[in-house]
Amino acid sequence: MSLQISEIFHSIQGESSFAGWPCIFVRLAGCGHGCRYCDTAYAEGEGFTLEPEEIARRVSEFRAPIVEITGGEPLLQDDVHPLMHMLCEKGDTVLLETGGFLSVADVDPRVHCIIDLKAPSSGVSEKNNPENITLALERKGHYEFKIVIADRNDYLWARELLRQTGLPDVCTVLMGVAFGQLDPSELAGWILADHLRTRLQLQLHKYIWDPRMRGV
Repeated sequence: MSLQISEIFHSIQGESSFAGWPCIFVRLAGCGHGCRYCDTAYAEGEGFTLEPEEIARRVSEFRAPIVEITGGEPLLQDDVHPLMHMLCEKGDTVLLETGGFLSVADVDPRVHCIIDLKAPSSGVSEKNNPENITLALERKGHYEFKIVIADRNDYLWARELLRQTGLPDVCTVLMGVAFGQLDPSELAGWILADHLRTRLQLQLHKYIWDPRMRGV
């Protein structure tokens, strides 16, 4: 078993309900879905190869309370499942951040899944996998959803989706702005005006460090 890795680094978790915590990021290489506002396009390359055992060893050296498996699109590599299982067995708090195109049905139930819902401005909203919403509604487990909003049309799309599915009744839903494309105050105003049951998030790492910097 082996995985193609783009980078492994220690930073502050910038997004999700775990924002602000020190976290180890294991960024897997490869994606290919072509989101217009992707901020990790460099992870499209092949990266370097590591076995799950070696990845787990490197993670343990950082002694952080949380480890996140991200990408690229981590679920493209089948061996990510043994890695997540291994980290859970070690007692780590394990997060999976996935683009939402692939089903999380087979992910270890101890893993907290952070699932993107792609809005129209991404150019790939038609690729959202509806099974992930169904799983969250049925299992009511370790799921949360993230929606990146670039304009008013994205917001209206997301508002309708949440009202139709009832996702906020069973899990955390976060909305954030496409960095540099929408002022967070505008999104905050829309959420407040509609009494929308969602959580506004900022990408903390892009305010702490240069937003173009890697490894943070």
